[in-house]
Amino acid sequence: MPELPEVETLCRQLRPVIVGREILSLRVIDAKLEGLGPLEGRTVRSVGRHGKRMAWVLSDGRCLVFQLRMTGRLFWIEGERIPPHARLVLTFPAGRIVLSDPRRFATVELCVTPAPSPAPDGLDALDPARLADAARGRRLPVKSFLMDQKTVAGIGNIYASEILHRAGISPLRPAGGLSRAEWKKIAAATAHVLEEAIESRGTSISDWMDLHADRGEYQHHLGVYGRQGERCKTCRRRILRAVIAGRSTFYCPGCQT
Repeated sequence: MPELPEVETLCRQLRPVIVGREILSLRVIDAKLEGLGPLEGRTVRSVGRHGKRMAWVLSDGRCLVFQLRMTGRLFWIEGERIPPHARLVLTFPAGRIVLSDPRRFATVELCVTPAPSPAPDGLDALDPARLADAARGRRLPVKSFLMDQKTVAGIGNIYASEILHRAGISPLRPAGGLSRAEWKKIAAATAHVLEEAIESRGTSISDWMDLHADRGEYQHHLGVYGRQGERCKTCRRRILRAVIAGRSTFYCPGCQT
């Protein structure tokens, strides 16, 4: 599933090719996405993001809001080829944006103003005091707490594991049991991990590709995710796997306490 770094990568790649450009045509291939038009003649004024949600502001004041979910991908196509599993095609003067989505879970909505999120974006300067207050009395694992989009918008399974490894905190610990100092470590680790992943254009451990169909590179820098049984790069202990809320979680028993 594309998480914050992957969606931010798309935003940064989209801006040079579609901002200020007119939408020439909209082709809806999947009936589940009907009801978006007409968009012809509108210009894309800006491309923004909050968490995993992307919004294009159009010249008529409306917003086109994308949630890519499990397998949604956006590709920039300059030729005639349409990638497999295409659900939507937006044509611009210099090329086309294609939504490809094998599992058809991605959503695209046309609205006046996207509903505001109650949670800070993962790239915001997270307030350790706010995190501690939100976690107070909660017994759910800290990894599940970080993945709750009402807590911090944009963090998913991969980056929650990496953030907690960077912070030296076990993903199994109850969120309400962390100290203010530990939340400070998590806030700092969140900024570092997400920025590094964006610089690497995301993590391609399955089928993630960016706007130009290139794989990301952060998979080469992962500390724990997907590395069960391998040696921790910091302490050389073997990385373990646990299942938390139905999701695979990877951590180092030596570094993370």
